[in-house]
Amino acid sequence: MSTLTERTEVASGYRAGRTLPLRVELIRQLKRRRTLVMFGILAVLPFVLVAAFAIGGEPDGGGNRITLMDTATASGANFAAVNLFVSAGFLLVIPVALFCGDTVASEAGWSSLRYLLAAPVPRARLLWSKLVVGLGLSLAAMILLPVVALAVGTAAYGWGPLQIPTGGSIDTGTAVQRLVVIVAFIFVSQLVTAGLAFWLSTKTDAALGAVGGAVGLTIVGNVLDAVTALGDWRHFLPAHWQFAWADAVQPTPEWSGMIQGTAISITYALVLFALAFRGFARKDVVS
Repeated sequence: MSTLTERTEVASGYRAGRTLPLRVELIRQLKRRRTLVMFGILAVLPFVLVAAFAIGGEPDGGGNRITLMDTATASGANFAAVNLFVSAGFLLVIPVALFCGDTVASEAGWSSLRYLLAAPVPRARLLWSKLVVGLGLSLAAMILLPVVALAVGTAAYGWGPLQIPTGGSIDTGTAVQRLVVIVAFIFVSQLVTAGLAFWLSTKTDAALGAVGGAVGLTIVGNVLDAVTALGDWRHFLPAHWQFAWADAVQPTPEWSGMIQGTAISITYALVLFALAFRGFARKDVVS
């Protein structure tokens, strides 16, 4: 083993940083059917909601409670915000878990992981390339949904200011900026799911187990957040802050909830990513 290591270090033209380039990994992932299917589902969702409103009539929250859903057909900006509202809790969790969980585990499942490492691709480089591409695809999925929704909503309901459910409005230019902030916060809040999926992907050879485990643990977090008996302990749950972005849909946005949610999510994510790199560095790869 020591002889092999020495030969690797002095091999002519070998550069660890040039192994498994990001563009190569990105092209591999973009060609996979699950990537195309996931992007397709997110792109179709706005059309499904437009059809639902056309068939069922104007959205109605019912009772005395006024929600963002009540303003879905007010403008394209409102329609885009509603698409994020109905998707952030669960639908957007799936692509994050899929793109970050079905990465290392899938290579192990195909028995190609050991051949990648024998190329030789350093383990840290392998994980880094797969993590960056997984997060990049997750972000692309989150951007795709509101962009398509904004285009479809504008075509169906017109271009106009974002109407606030409680009264008032935000001009179109500011509304687009707020939507960018909302997407950024949702992405950061989903880093915990990404960390769970990526860590589990380094621990198992079953991609479905990593993806399903991350989704399941995310659901458990949502359930725990609903247990009001936990009191202030819920503030340490990432799920507690997942809809803090709603504070941005106000004439004067409130940032404290999003700042706390961002801090909690990044902290959990960094710990999980560190565990993934540390554990994989010591793992005996046989598949």
